[in-house]
Amino acid sequence: MNNAIHPIPAFTDNYIWAIRCGNQCLVVDPGDATPVLSYLEQTQVKLAGILITHHHADHTGGLNTLQNTFPGCPVYGPQGNHIKGITIALGDGDQLEPLPGLTFKVLTVPGHTLDHIAFFASEGLNGHPLLFCGDTLFAGGCGRIFEGDPGMMYTSLSRLTELPDQTQVYCAHEYTMANLGFAAKADPDNSALFTRIKTEQSKREKNEPTLPSTIGIELRTNPFLRCHNTEVATQVAQHWNKDVASSATEIFADLRRWKDNA
Repeated sequence: MNNAIHPIPAFTDNYIWAIRCGNQCLVVDPGDATPVLSYLEQTQVKLAGILITHHHADHTGGLNTLQNTFPGCPVYGPQGNHIKGITIALGDGDQLEPLPGLTFKVLTVPGHTLDHIAFFASEGLNGHPLLFCGDTLFAGGCGRIFEGDPGMMYTSLSRLTELPDQTQVYCAHEYTMANLGFAAKADPDNSALFTRIKTEQSKREKNEPTLPSTIGIELRTNPFLRCHNTEVATQVAQHWNKDVASSATEIFADLRRWKDNA
């Protein structure tokens, strides 16, 4: 049985993840139907379901075409009536088994958008836990805050850090090298970070995805998860010419503002 997770490139830097179990698959955040249809034709697998993390068009734009092409295909996504096409609305703690033997728990992770959810499987296809987190946590970074506030986003990220270190992180964009370039400014004495930069650069030179990451790697090298670290806090304070903030949430807010203006 062919069980694997494949990236389907879309737009400039999106990944639509195809979760394949035998002759069936799920797709995550299909912003564009065309590459999904090409993947399904090439692999001859059946589309068994669609997972949606949030409402942005580059994550939902392909829904209408896919639903017209595959009538009755279940679409799992955030609660509310704002995303046309969702057939199974999910809230925090809900569980779903969209493929036999693959069970996800839903985590609400607002900040990037208010409706943002993530899908966590404690037992993935290859024995490792899986996390599909959309635009909340990125490799080496995190999503911009469009609808929430820094405290909300930091709480969501902190929730993800509680997952097992070996959890494989499947985010939705190939932003890794840009994120790590900024991370080097925010955490300049982190040897693990610079080792990671070399590793990921090698992948990109071969046009390979830098994803998935893991929670453990992010905890060691992602400055947005290291706001409790003295070096990160000091670099943030120096950038803004202010005293070191007293809370990790305030440090995170200043770090996110620094990245937004970088």
